[in-house]
Order: sequence, then structure tokens, then C-alpha cells
Amino acid sequence: MSLSVGIDVGGTKIAGGVVDESGQVLATARRESPATDTDAIEETIEDLVSELREDPGVKGDIESVGVGAAGFVDAARATVLFSPNLAWRDEHLKAELETRLDLPVVVENDANAAAWGEFTFGAGVDVDDFVLVTVGTGVGGGIVIDGSLHRGAFGVAAEIGHIRIVPGGRICGCGRRGCWEQYASGTALVREVRELVDEGSLFAKSLLDRAGGDAMAIDGPLITEAARDGDSFALEQLESLGQWLGEGIATLAATLDPAVVVIGGGVSAAGDLLLEPTRAHFRANLTGRGSRPELEVRKAQLGNTAGMIGAADLARKT
Repeated sequence: MSLSVGIDVGGTKIAGGVVDESGQVLATARRESPATDTDAIEETIEDLVSELREDPGVKGDIESVGVGAAGFVDAARATVLFSPNLAWRDEHLKAELETRLDLPVVVENDANAAAWGEFTFGAGVDVDDFVLVTVGTGVGGGIVIDGSLHRGAFGVAAEIGHIRIVPGGRICGCGRRGCWEQYASGTALVREVRELVDEGSLFAKSLLDRAGGDAMAIDGPLITEAARDGDSFALEQLESLGQWLGEGIATLAATLDPAVVVIGGGVSAAGDLLLEPTRAHFRANLTGRGSRPELEVRKAQLGNTAGMIGAADLARKT
């Protein structure tokens, strides 16, 4: 049995898992992320791999390591060119880790790794053309075309959260205005509700009451819980988020024509409360609607393990 380790490196945590060739996670481990220290990040990854190698649930030798990195990864899957939340700048991560681990290493963008995981073992197993849209702090994504991960000429394709959807709109962390993630992310959902609370909106009072009167305690899970309980204001907020998602997916359909778009990330926990308005607004904004096949919008299946599963599989197959 072929075993590989998948590592998911983020700004707050580093998670790892041993993954077999069927996509099953046999063992996991995690650490806090020393985000500002590149040497410490590599030491933490080395420590995680060592722990996973010794896990009693792992029967067999680990043959490779895949790293899903939150940042721009070059076309050779070797160097992290830039990361917004980690200290990596032109970091030769593949070479450094191969020296430490004495194993072959593949480095991939974390959203690309998650997309590959969902495509290979999750919600996209039955299609060849597929897009993952992750809805969380921002909007990320990964693209599969004709069964292959699309990385672009320089390795930095699929930064779909930075498609401009509102000219002159809200300022984005990337420095531009009007990016999709400023309207269609979990952060945007929470920001909108908190702004309405601060303005004294009576419609938002039910959510403020749920949060114990503290607007800063309003978060995505609280809004989703209220919507599940039938709170009309919370349902309206998910409807608004679905509108932005649907409009953006219509743009992706016009550009890429995938068979399936999968919605992942923390906000996808809302399920059909988010997916149904997303589907409706996608159809309303689709170019040539009524005269062309329509893609299917699905919920992701692998949850937080998608990145490590995808990274491990990419390492095995590269």
C-alpha cells in the first residue's frame, strides 16, 4: 500500500495526515503555526512527519510528502514565491524539506491541493472539469480541466477570490477594490451583519440577542445556526451571500465551462440554506441561460481534510 503524508500549512495551524492511495486518512497530527519564522515552520513540518511515521495506526512506509502552502507556489512546485499570512518570500521549500526529511516533497498552493482532494476523492469524482470555491475568511479556489489541475504558466492560477466584481468597491487585502471575496466570503457575511447592528438595525436585533448583546461575538456559525432555526434576518443574509456567489460562479462558467462547481470552506456548513440561493442567482446571471447546459453546484465532501488528502495524492503522483 502506497502511503504519503499531506501537510496543510496555514497562518494559525499546521495539520498533517498519513493518506493511503484510496484517499483514506490513517493518522493525523497538528501544531500551532510559527507563522513569522520560516525555519520554525520547516522544523514543525519535520516534527509532524516524524510523529506520523511513528503512529501505531500506520502500517507501512511513508514514501512522499505533499505540502499545501497558503501562498503563490511556482510552476515547478518547489518554491513559495509569496504568502500573505506566512513569512515565506521566495522560499525554496521543496529543497529545504527534502534535506530535512530524506523523502521526495511536492509543494502546492493549499486551495489547489484541496481542489485536487475533492476532485479525486470527494464531490468531483464523476467529472473531468471542475472548480472548487472555498468560502471562508476569503474566497479561494482550484481548477481542474480535462482531469488535470490547472496551475497556469507561472503556477499561480485560480486566485478566483480576486476577480473584480464591483468596480471601485470595497478595498481588498490584495490592494485592489471590488474583489469577489469582499462580498462573497464568510468575512463579508459577518461584516455586513455587524455593520447593521452598529447602525441600530432592528432586523439584526435577534442575532445580537443570540450573541449576548456583543456584536463582536456574531460569527458565521451563529448566523448559520439562527438561519437553521428560521430566523428571517439570518436567512436574508445567507440569501445575499448566495447572490454574490451565484453571480461569481456565472462568470466562472462563462470563462471555464466546468461541469461542477463545489462550494467548500467554513460557510459551506450552511448547506442548502446557502447553496439554493447560490444556484438560483447563478442561473439568473448565466450567459445564454435556457440555451446551454448548466453546471451543477455541489457542497464539498471532505471538509478540513481536503487539503491534506489532495497534497498527499499530488506527492504520490508527481
